[in-house]
Amino acid sequence: MKVLLVEDEPGLVSVIVRGLSDAGMAVSVAADGSMGLDMALNHQFDIILLDIMLPGMNGIQVCKEIRKHNESVAILMLTALNSTENIVTGLNSGADDYLAKPFKFAELEARIRTLVRRSKAGSTPKSVIAVADLEIDTTSKTVKRGNKAITLTATEYHLLEYLARNRDMVLSRIQILENVWDIDFNMGTNVVDVYVNYLRKKLDTGYDVKLIHTVFGMGYIFKDKDETSN
Repeated sequence: MKVLLVEDEPGLVSVIVRGLSDAGMAVSVAADGSMGLDMALNHQFDIILLDIMLPGMNGIQVCKEIRKHNESVAILMLTALNSTENIVTGLNSGADDYLAKPFKFAELEARIRTLVRRSKAGSTPKSVIAVADLEIDTTSKTVKRGNKAITLTATEYHLLEYLARNRDMVLSRIQILENVWDIDFNMGTNVVDVYVNYLRKKLDTGYDVKLIHTVFGMGYIFKDKDETSN
């Protein structure tokens, strides 16, 4: 079982990691909200243990962002704010359950196993990704915009799926290289820009709503609202 722990208290992190590792779980740790969100969106986990009070982006914000891209991963909120209002806020943000600090480790382990079992029993992979009038069928690997089928090469398809799964997020060229090509490319390569241009010609040409946008100096973002330069 793969666990992501997003927690900034070193003492608690040490206890949880040691206990879950002894229980046969693989635990990855993020010390702040931004790091936790990046790990959650770019790696596969069975469950995310998410502290509410985090530096920078808090746990509520992180949970909402995760749910925009992943509806099935189990999320357990860890909170020292044990009021009904805070608990309701956490659950409404997309968390599956909460555990108030301080807690007994046995209860944490039991909650984890219950949530993961429930998540796997009730989850069905989302086969269609829709953005504006674009539809990507991840089962058949087909793409259409409106009623028009779009033919893509294998690399173009993988790039499109990665961009769409991370919609509304600015993705650097390095992130795209690592996740689409999975090879340590020369950092000076322009292969990302070349393939983005290929996709733009096939997806955006002739449409009023553009989906692939350039964020100068940072990378690319896939969305259906044009708030950046192309």
